[in-house]
Amino acid sequence: MFLTKPGARVVVVIVVVAVVVVVVVVVVVVVVAVTVVVVIVVYYSSSYSCTVVVVVVFVVVVVIVVVAVAVVVAVEEVVAVVVVVVVVVVVVVVVVVVKVVVVVVTIVVAVVVAVLVAVVAVVAAAVAVAVVVTVAVVAVVVESVPE
Repeated sequence: MFLTKPGARVVVVIVVVAVVVVVVVVVVVVVVAVTVVVVIVVYYSSSYSCTVVVVVVFVVVVVIVVVAVAVVVAVEEVVAVVVVVVVVVVVVVVVVVVKVVVVVVTIVVAVVVAVLVAVVAVVAAAVAVAVVVTVAVVAVVVESVPE
């Protein structure tokens, strides 16, 4: 435990959780925006572009996982582990959606698919926020119980 006062530690955990949620939502929005561009680019180009897309998606995943691990090391809390799980779930959902879009989309349905991807991303982000808020509340309750 890196802080001696439980109340102070809870505040730090909640702030870290809030920052992670914001980062996850921003990443999801960026991935959705990139997906819309990718849909159009892949439709009009060769399989080389598909390879580039897959590589870019996996680089994004690796970066997010590294950041999540850094959060775990910094916070040293079960809450951080839960945040990592939420981040990974959101990333997996977005990656699956991106792959499906790359495989099945045509330029005619690109707009519809982009909207669906955005909906999935928003739902995933909402779930992430809900889980993190719940964990933060549990952390506050746990910290308020005398040891």
